[in-house]
Amino acid sequence: MDNLFNYSILFFGGKGGVGKSTSSSAFALTAAEKGKRTLLVSTDPAHNLSDLFDSTIGDERKQLTENLWGMEISSEKQSKRYINQVKDNLKGLIKSHMAEEVNRQIDMAAVSPGSEEAALFDRLVQIVLEEKEHFDIIVFDTAPTGHTVRLLSLPEMMEAWIEGMLQRRQSINENYSQWLNDGEPVDDPIYRVLMNRKDRFSQARKVLMDNKRTAYIYVLMPEKLPVAETKRALQMLEKANLKVNALIVNKCLPEHAGDSIFIEKRRKQEKAYIQQIKEEFSGRQKIFLPLLEEDISSRKALENIKNEFHYPTMKIM
Repeated sequence: MDNLFNYSILFFGGKGGVGKSTSSSAFALTAAEKGKRTLLVSTDPAHNLSDLFDSTIGDERKQLTENLWGMEISSEKQSKRYINQVKDNLKGLIKSHMAEEVNRQIDMAAVSPGSEEAALFDRLVQIVLEEKEHFDIIVFDTAPTGHTVRLLSLPEMMEAWIEGMLQRRQSINENYSQWLNDGEPVDDPIYRVLMNRKDRFSQARKVLMDNKRTAYIYVLMPEKLPVAETKRALQMLEKANLKVNALIVNKCLPEHAGDSIFIEKRRKQEKAYIQQIKEEFSGRQKIFLPLLEEDISSRKALENIKNEFHYPTMKIM
């Protein structure tokens, strides 16, 4: 596990309910105790950080411990902020009598499928590019698998989309220059805005694709559905040239769980899935965390998981 602390950005993903928030929070706490300035960011709509740390955490970073800060990103709020930013960028670029209709079209686009993901990605880019200057490690507690895969696949798609818009805009500017501006280049504020966004997406993509700086950890349980979903997610991420560095197999039955008929049946089933995990995900670091006696629903309870990241009781294969 120690090698994961050498990365500057880590994404924790997985199926809903497998323990992403507890795993990422425990990791972030451990990093902070190692003396690393750590930022823990939740992009999951079902935010759990505030409950785990018994503190109100919002869109701006809030200090939780000596070296740990937290942030919960609301996709709805980001979408509204994103739309307002677009409107501000267009002020002065369009005629006043068109402003009302343009704003109406923008508001309609705001409720279209994918708008919140685009806004969330915009915020993620901002965090990756700006907050990394202030922290040693940034840990992302991401939404369930499908959302995470789409989010992490956006840099390449957004960059290609903007590149297409830039080419069309450049063609319009060249025609305008030839027809109405005596061949002199025109100053196009929209082109400058697009170029700036393209540069930012390109920078973010380089960071997210850099396997020396960014790591991806997937959390699952030794059960059929989480194993199957993890397999699909890893295949999708590999197509996007994103490699998952490690798997956290959560809620494994501890040796001292007992020997009742119920426990033995569960243990037999679990053993089969653990063997499947070892075979299907060979070549990746695997961290096995035990099922605990109590729910992990507070900072105090989180200490039990955090200790598993500190001490050799954790099985690493």
